[in-house]
Amino acid sequence: MLIKTRGIVFRSIKYGETSLIVDIFTEERGLRSYLISGVRSKRGKVRASLLQVMSLVDMVAYDKHERGLNRVKEIRPAEVYRSLPFDVRKSAVGLFMVEMARKSIREPEHNPRLFAFLYRSFHFLDDTTGPIGNLHLHFLLELSFHLGFVPNGSWSAATPFFDLQEGVFVAEAPAHGYHVGSDESRMVDRLLKSTYADCSQVEMTSTQRRLLLRKLIDFFRFHVENLSEIHAHEVLQEVLE
Repeated sequence: MLIKTRGIVFRSIKYGETSLIVDIFTEERGLRSYLISGVRSKRGKVRASLLQVMSLVDMVAYDKHERGLNRVKEIRPAEVYRSLPFDVRKSAVGLFMVEMARKSIREPEHNPRLFAFLYRSFHFLDDTTGPIGNLHLHFLLELSFHLGFVPNGSWSAATPFFDLQEGVFVAEAPAHGYHVGSDESRMVDRLLKSTYADCSQVEMTSTQRRLLLRKLIDFFRFHVENLSEIHAHEVLQEVLE
């Protein structure tokens, strides 16, 4: 069966002498793995640069297996980034976003709302000329919504702590210790109520930003089963200082 779909490249792995195995989150079928032959040969019809992580593609593909490798008949750029690959800060944010999405999304299922969110996120990151220091934090919270475990409740004087394990704002710091302090919990609440365009207005120090990043990754660890180690945030913290 042939399908026509947009996709976001999550990962490319060398296979054999000239081929790549590429994980692509597709609009029509969710997460799929494709074997694309001849990419690394001089005569290959598909350029390896097209299959770099974060690339937005239009493709016609054979769809036979939810798990395992499928084949691509045609693939081309859906959009060409104008700034993201050439801006160190944007690239670091984008690589973190794609790593969190790749390691959190497991089901090979049609999920158009999640696809639209991810596509919009990379499109915004490429287009924006505004501050991006908080963008990755807003991304995590919106991603948690699409994955079904968005923080519940809101910050108030009566519920000033965010419980990472239960995913809810609570009155007292929980005994298990996995929570966000009052000041940073208020920032979480403000980020939840913001958009990409205005999340930079949530004021915080670089120390608070690093703390929130670690806490939100912990939040994902509690709610995404067997979440593997995250690495891109280490580079991200360096370039956003």
